[in-house]
Amino acid sequence: METLGNYKGDDGLRISDFPEMKIENGEVTFKKIPTMLNVRSDLSKAGNKYFSFLSEEGCEYLKAYLEERLRNDEKLDKDTDIITPKWASKQFVRTINIGDSIRNSIRGAGYKWRPYVLRAYFDTQLLLAESKGKMNASYRKFLLGHTGNDIEARYTTNKGRLNKELIEDMRENYKKSQVYLQTIQTEDEEEELAIFTKRVLQIFGATPEEMEALDPTEMDEKDLVDFMRKKLIKSLNENKPKIISVELSEFDDYVNKGYDYVDQLSNGKVVFRLPLQPR
Repeated sequence: METLGNYKGDDGLRISDFPEMKIENGEVTFKKIPTMLNVRSDLSKAGNKYFSFLSEEGCEYLKAYLEERLRNDEKLDKDTDIITPKWASKQFVRTINIGDSIRNSIRGAGYKWRPYVLRAYFDTQLLLAESKGKMNASYRKFLLGHTGNDIEARYTTNKGRLNKELIEDMRENYKKSQVYLQTIQTEDEEEELAIFTKRVLQIFGATPEEMEALDPTEMDEKDLVDFMRKKLIKSLNENKPKIISVELSEFDDYVNKGYDYVDQLSNGKVVFRLPLQPR
């Protein structure tokens, strides 16, 4: 919370802290998404300089918020605060007011959590992304502003610089982890879901005609489960063992054909079961 606005209300995140954001002709655009967010040392709780990223959903909210301020004839420059007070005379929202605002929103939703729970949630969700192979452990620690990790040490030694390839790899890790952080699905996530659905359909024996008729991008969970159930029932019926009874004199013939002996009936006939895969 101190990053958005400090306790005195005289500093906080500024437009210049978003180096990949551009404001021109009343429109806010981002050169890259997720977009980089620089946290200056005097805004960091641990007193260290680092950077993180703002997700696709976060960029949409920030864009809408800043463009609304532009429509209200506010002049925005590199030193303008990202979050501005509505009534106070101070330029930046104070930490205590940010906490109150978050707390009121949480309480309004029916929960009694403290504002700090959001940071804990961010950490937990990135841990989950890490367990799924989407986030590098060292990247996660750095993006949280933790000190004492190898990326932070390299960043500090190089006076706040990392090579481009490493930054882009961190961005890609963050992008893959967005699914655990956002409340909406991105196009990439929808595409991944469609690919997964298509594979499930193929596994459950969808014919080429069925694959062409079905649209994986439009199938919801119920549609997919219904299709799987129908295919499974059909498969079980088709592969149900066939039971036949024959004369005892035909016993050797059916054994040689691969039928499995089951029992002999009181009328002298013999019961055989046809295996799913005849020998």
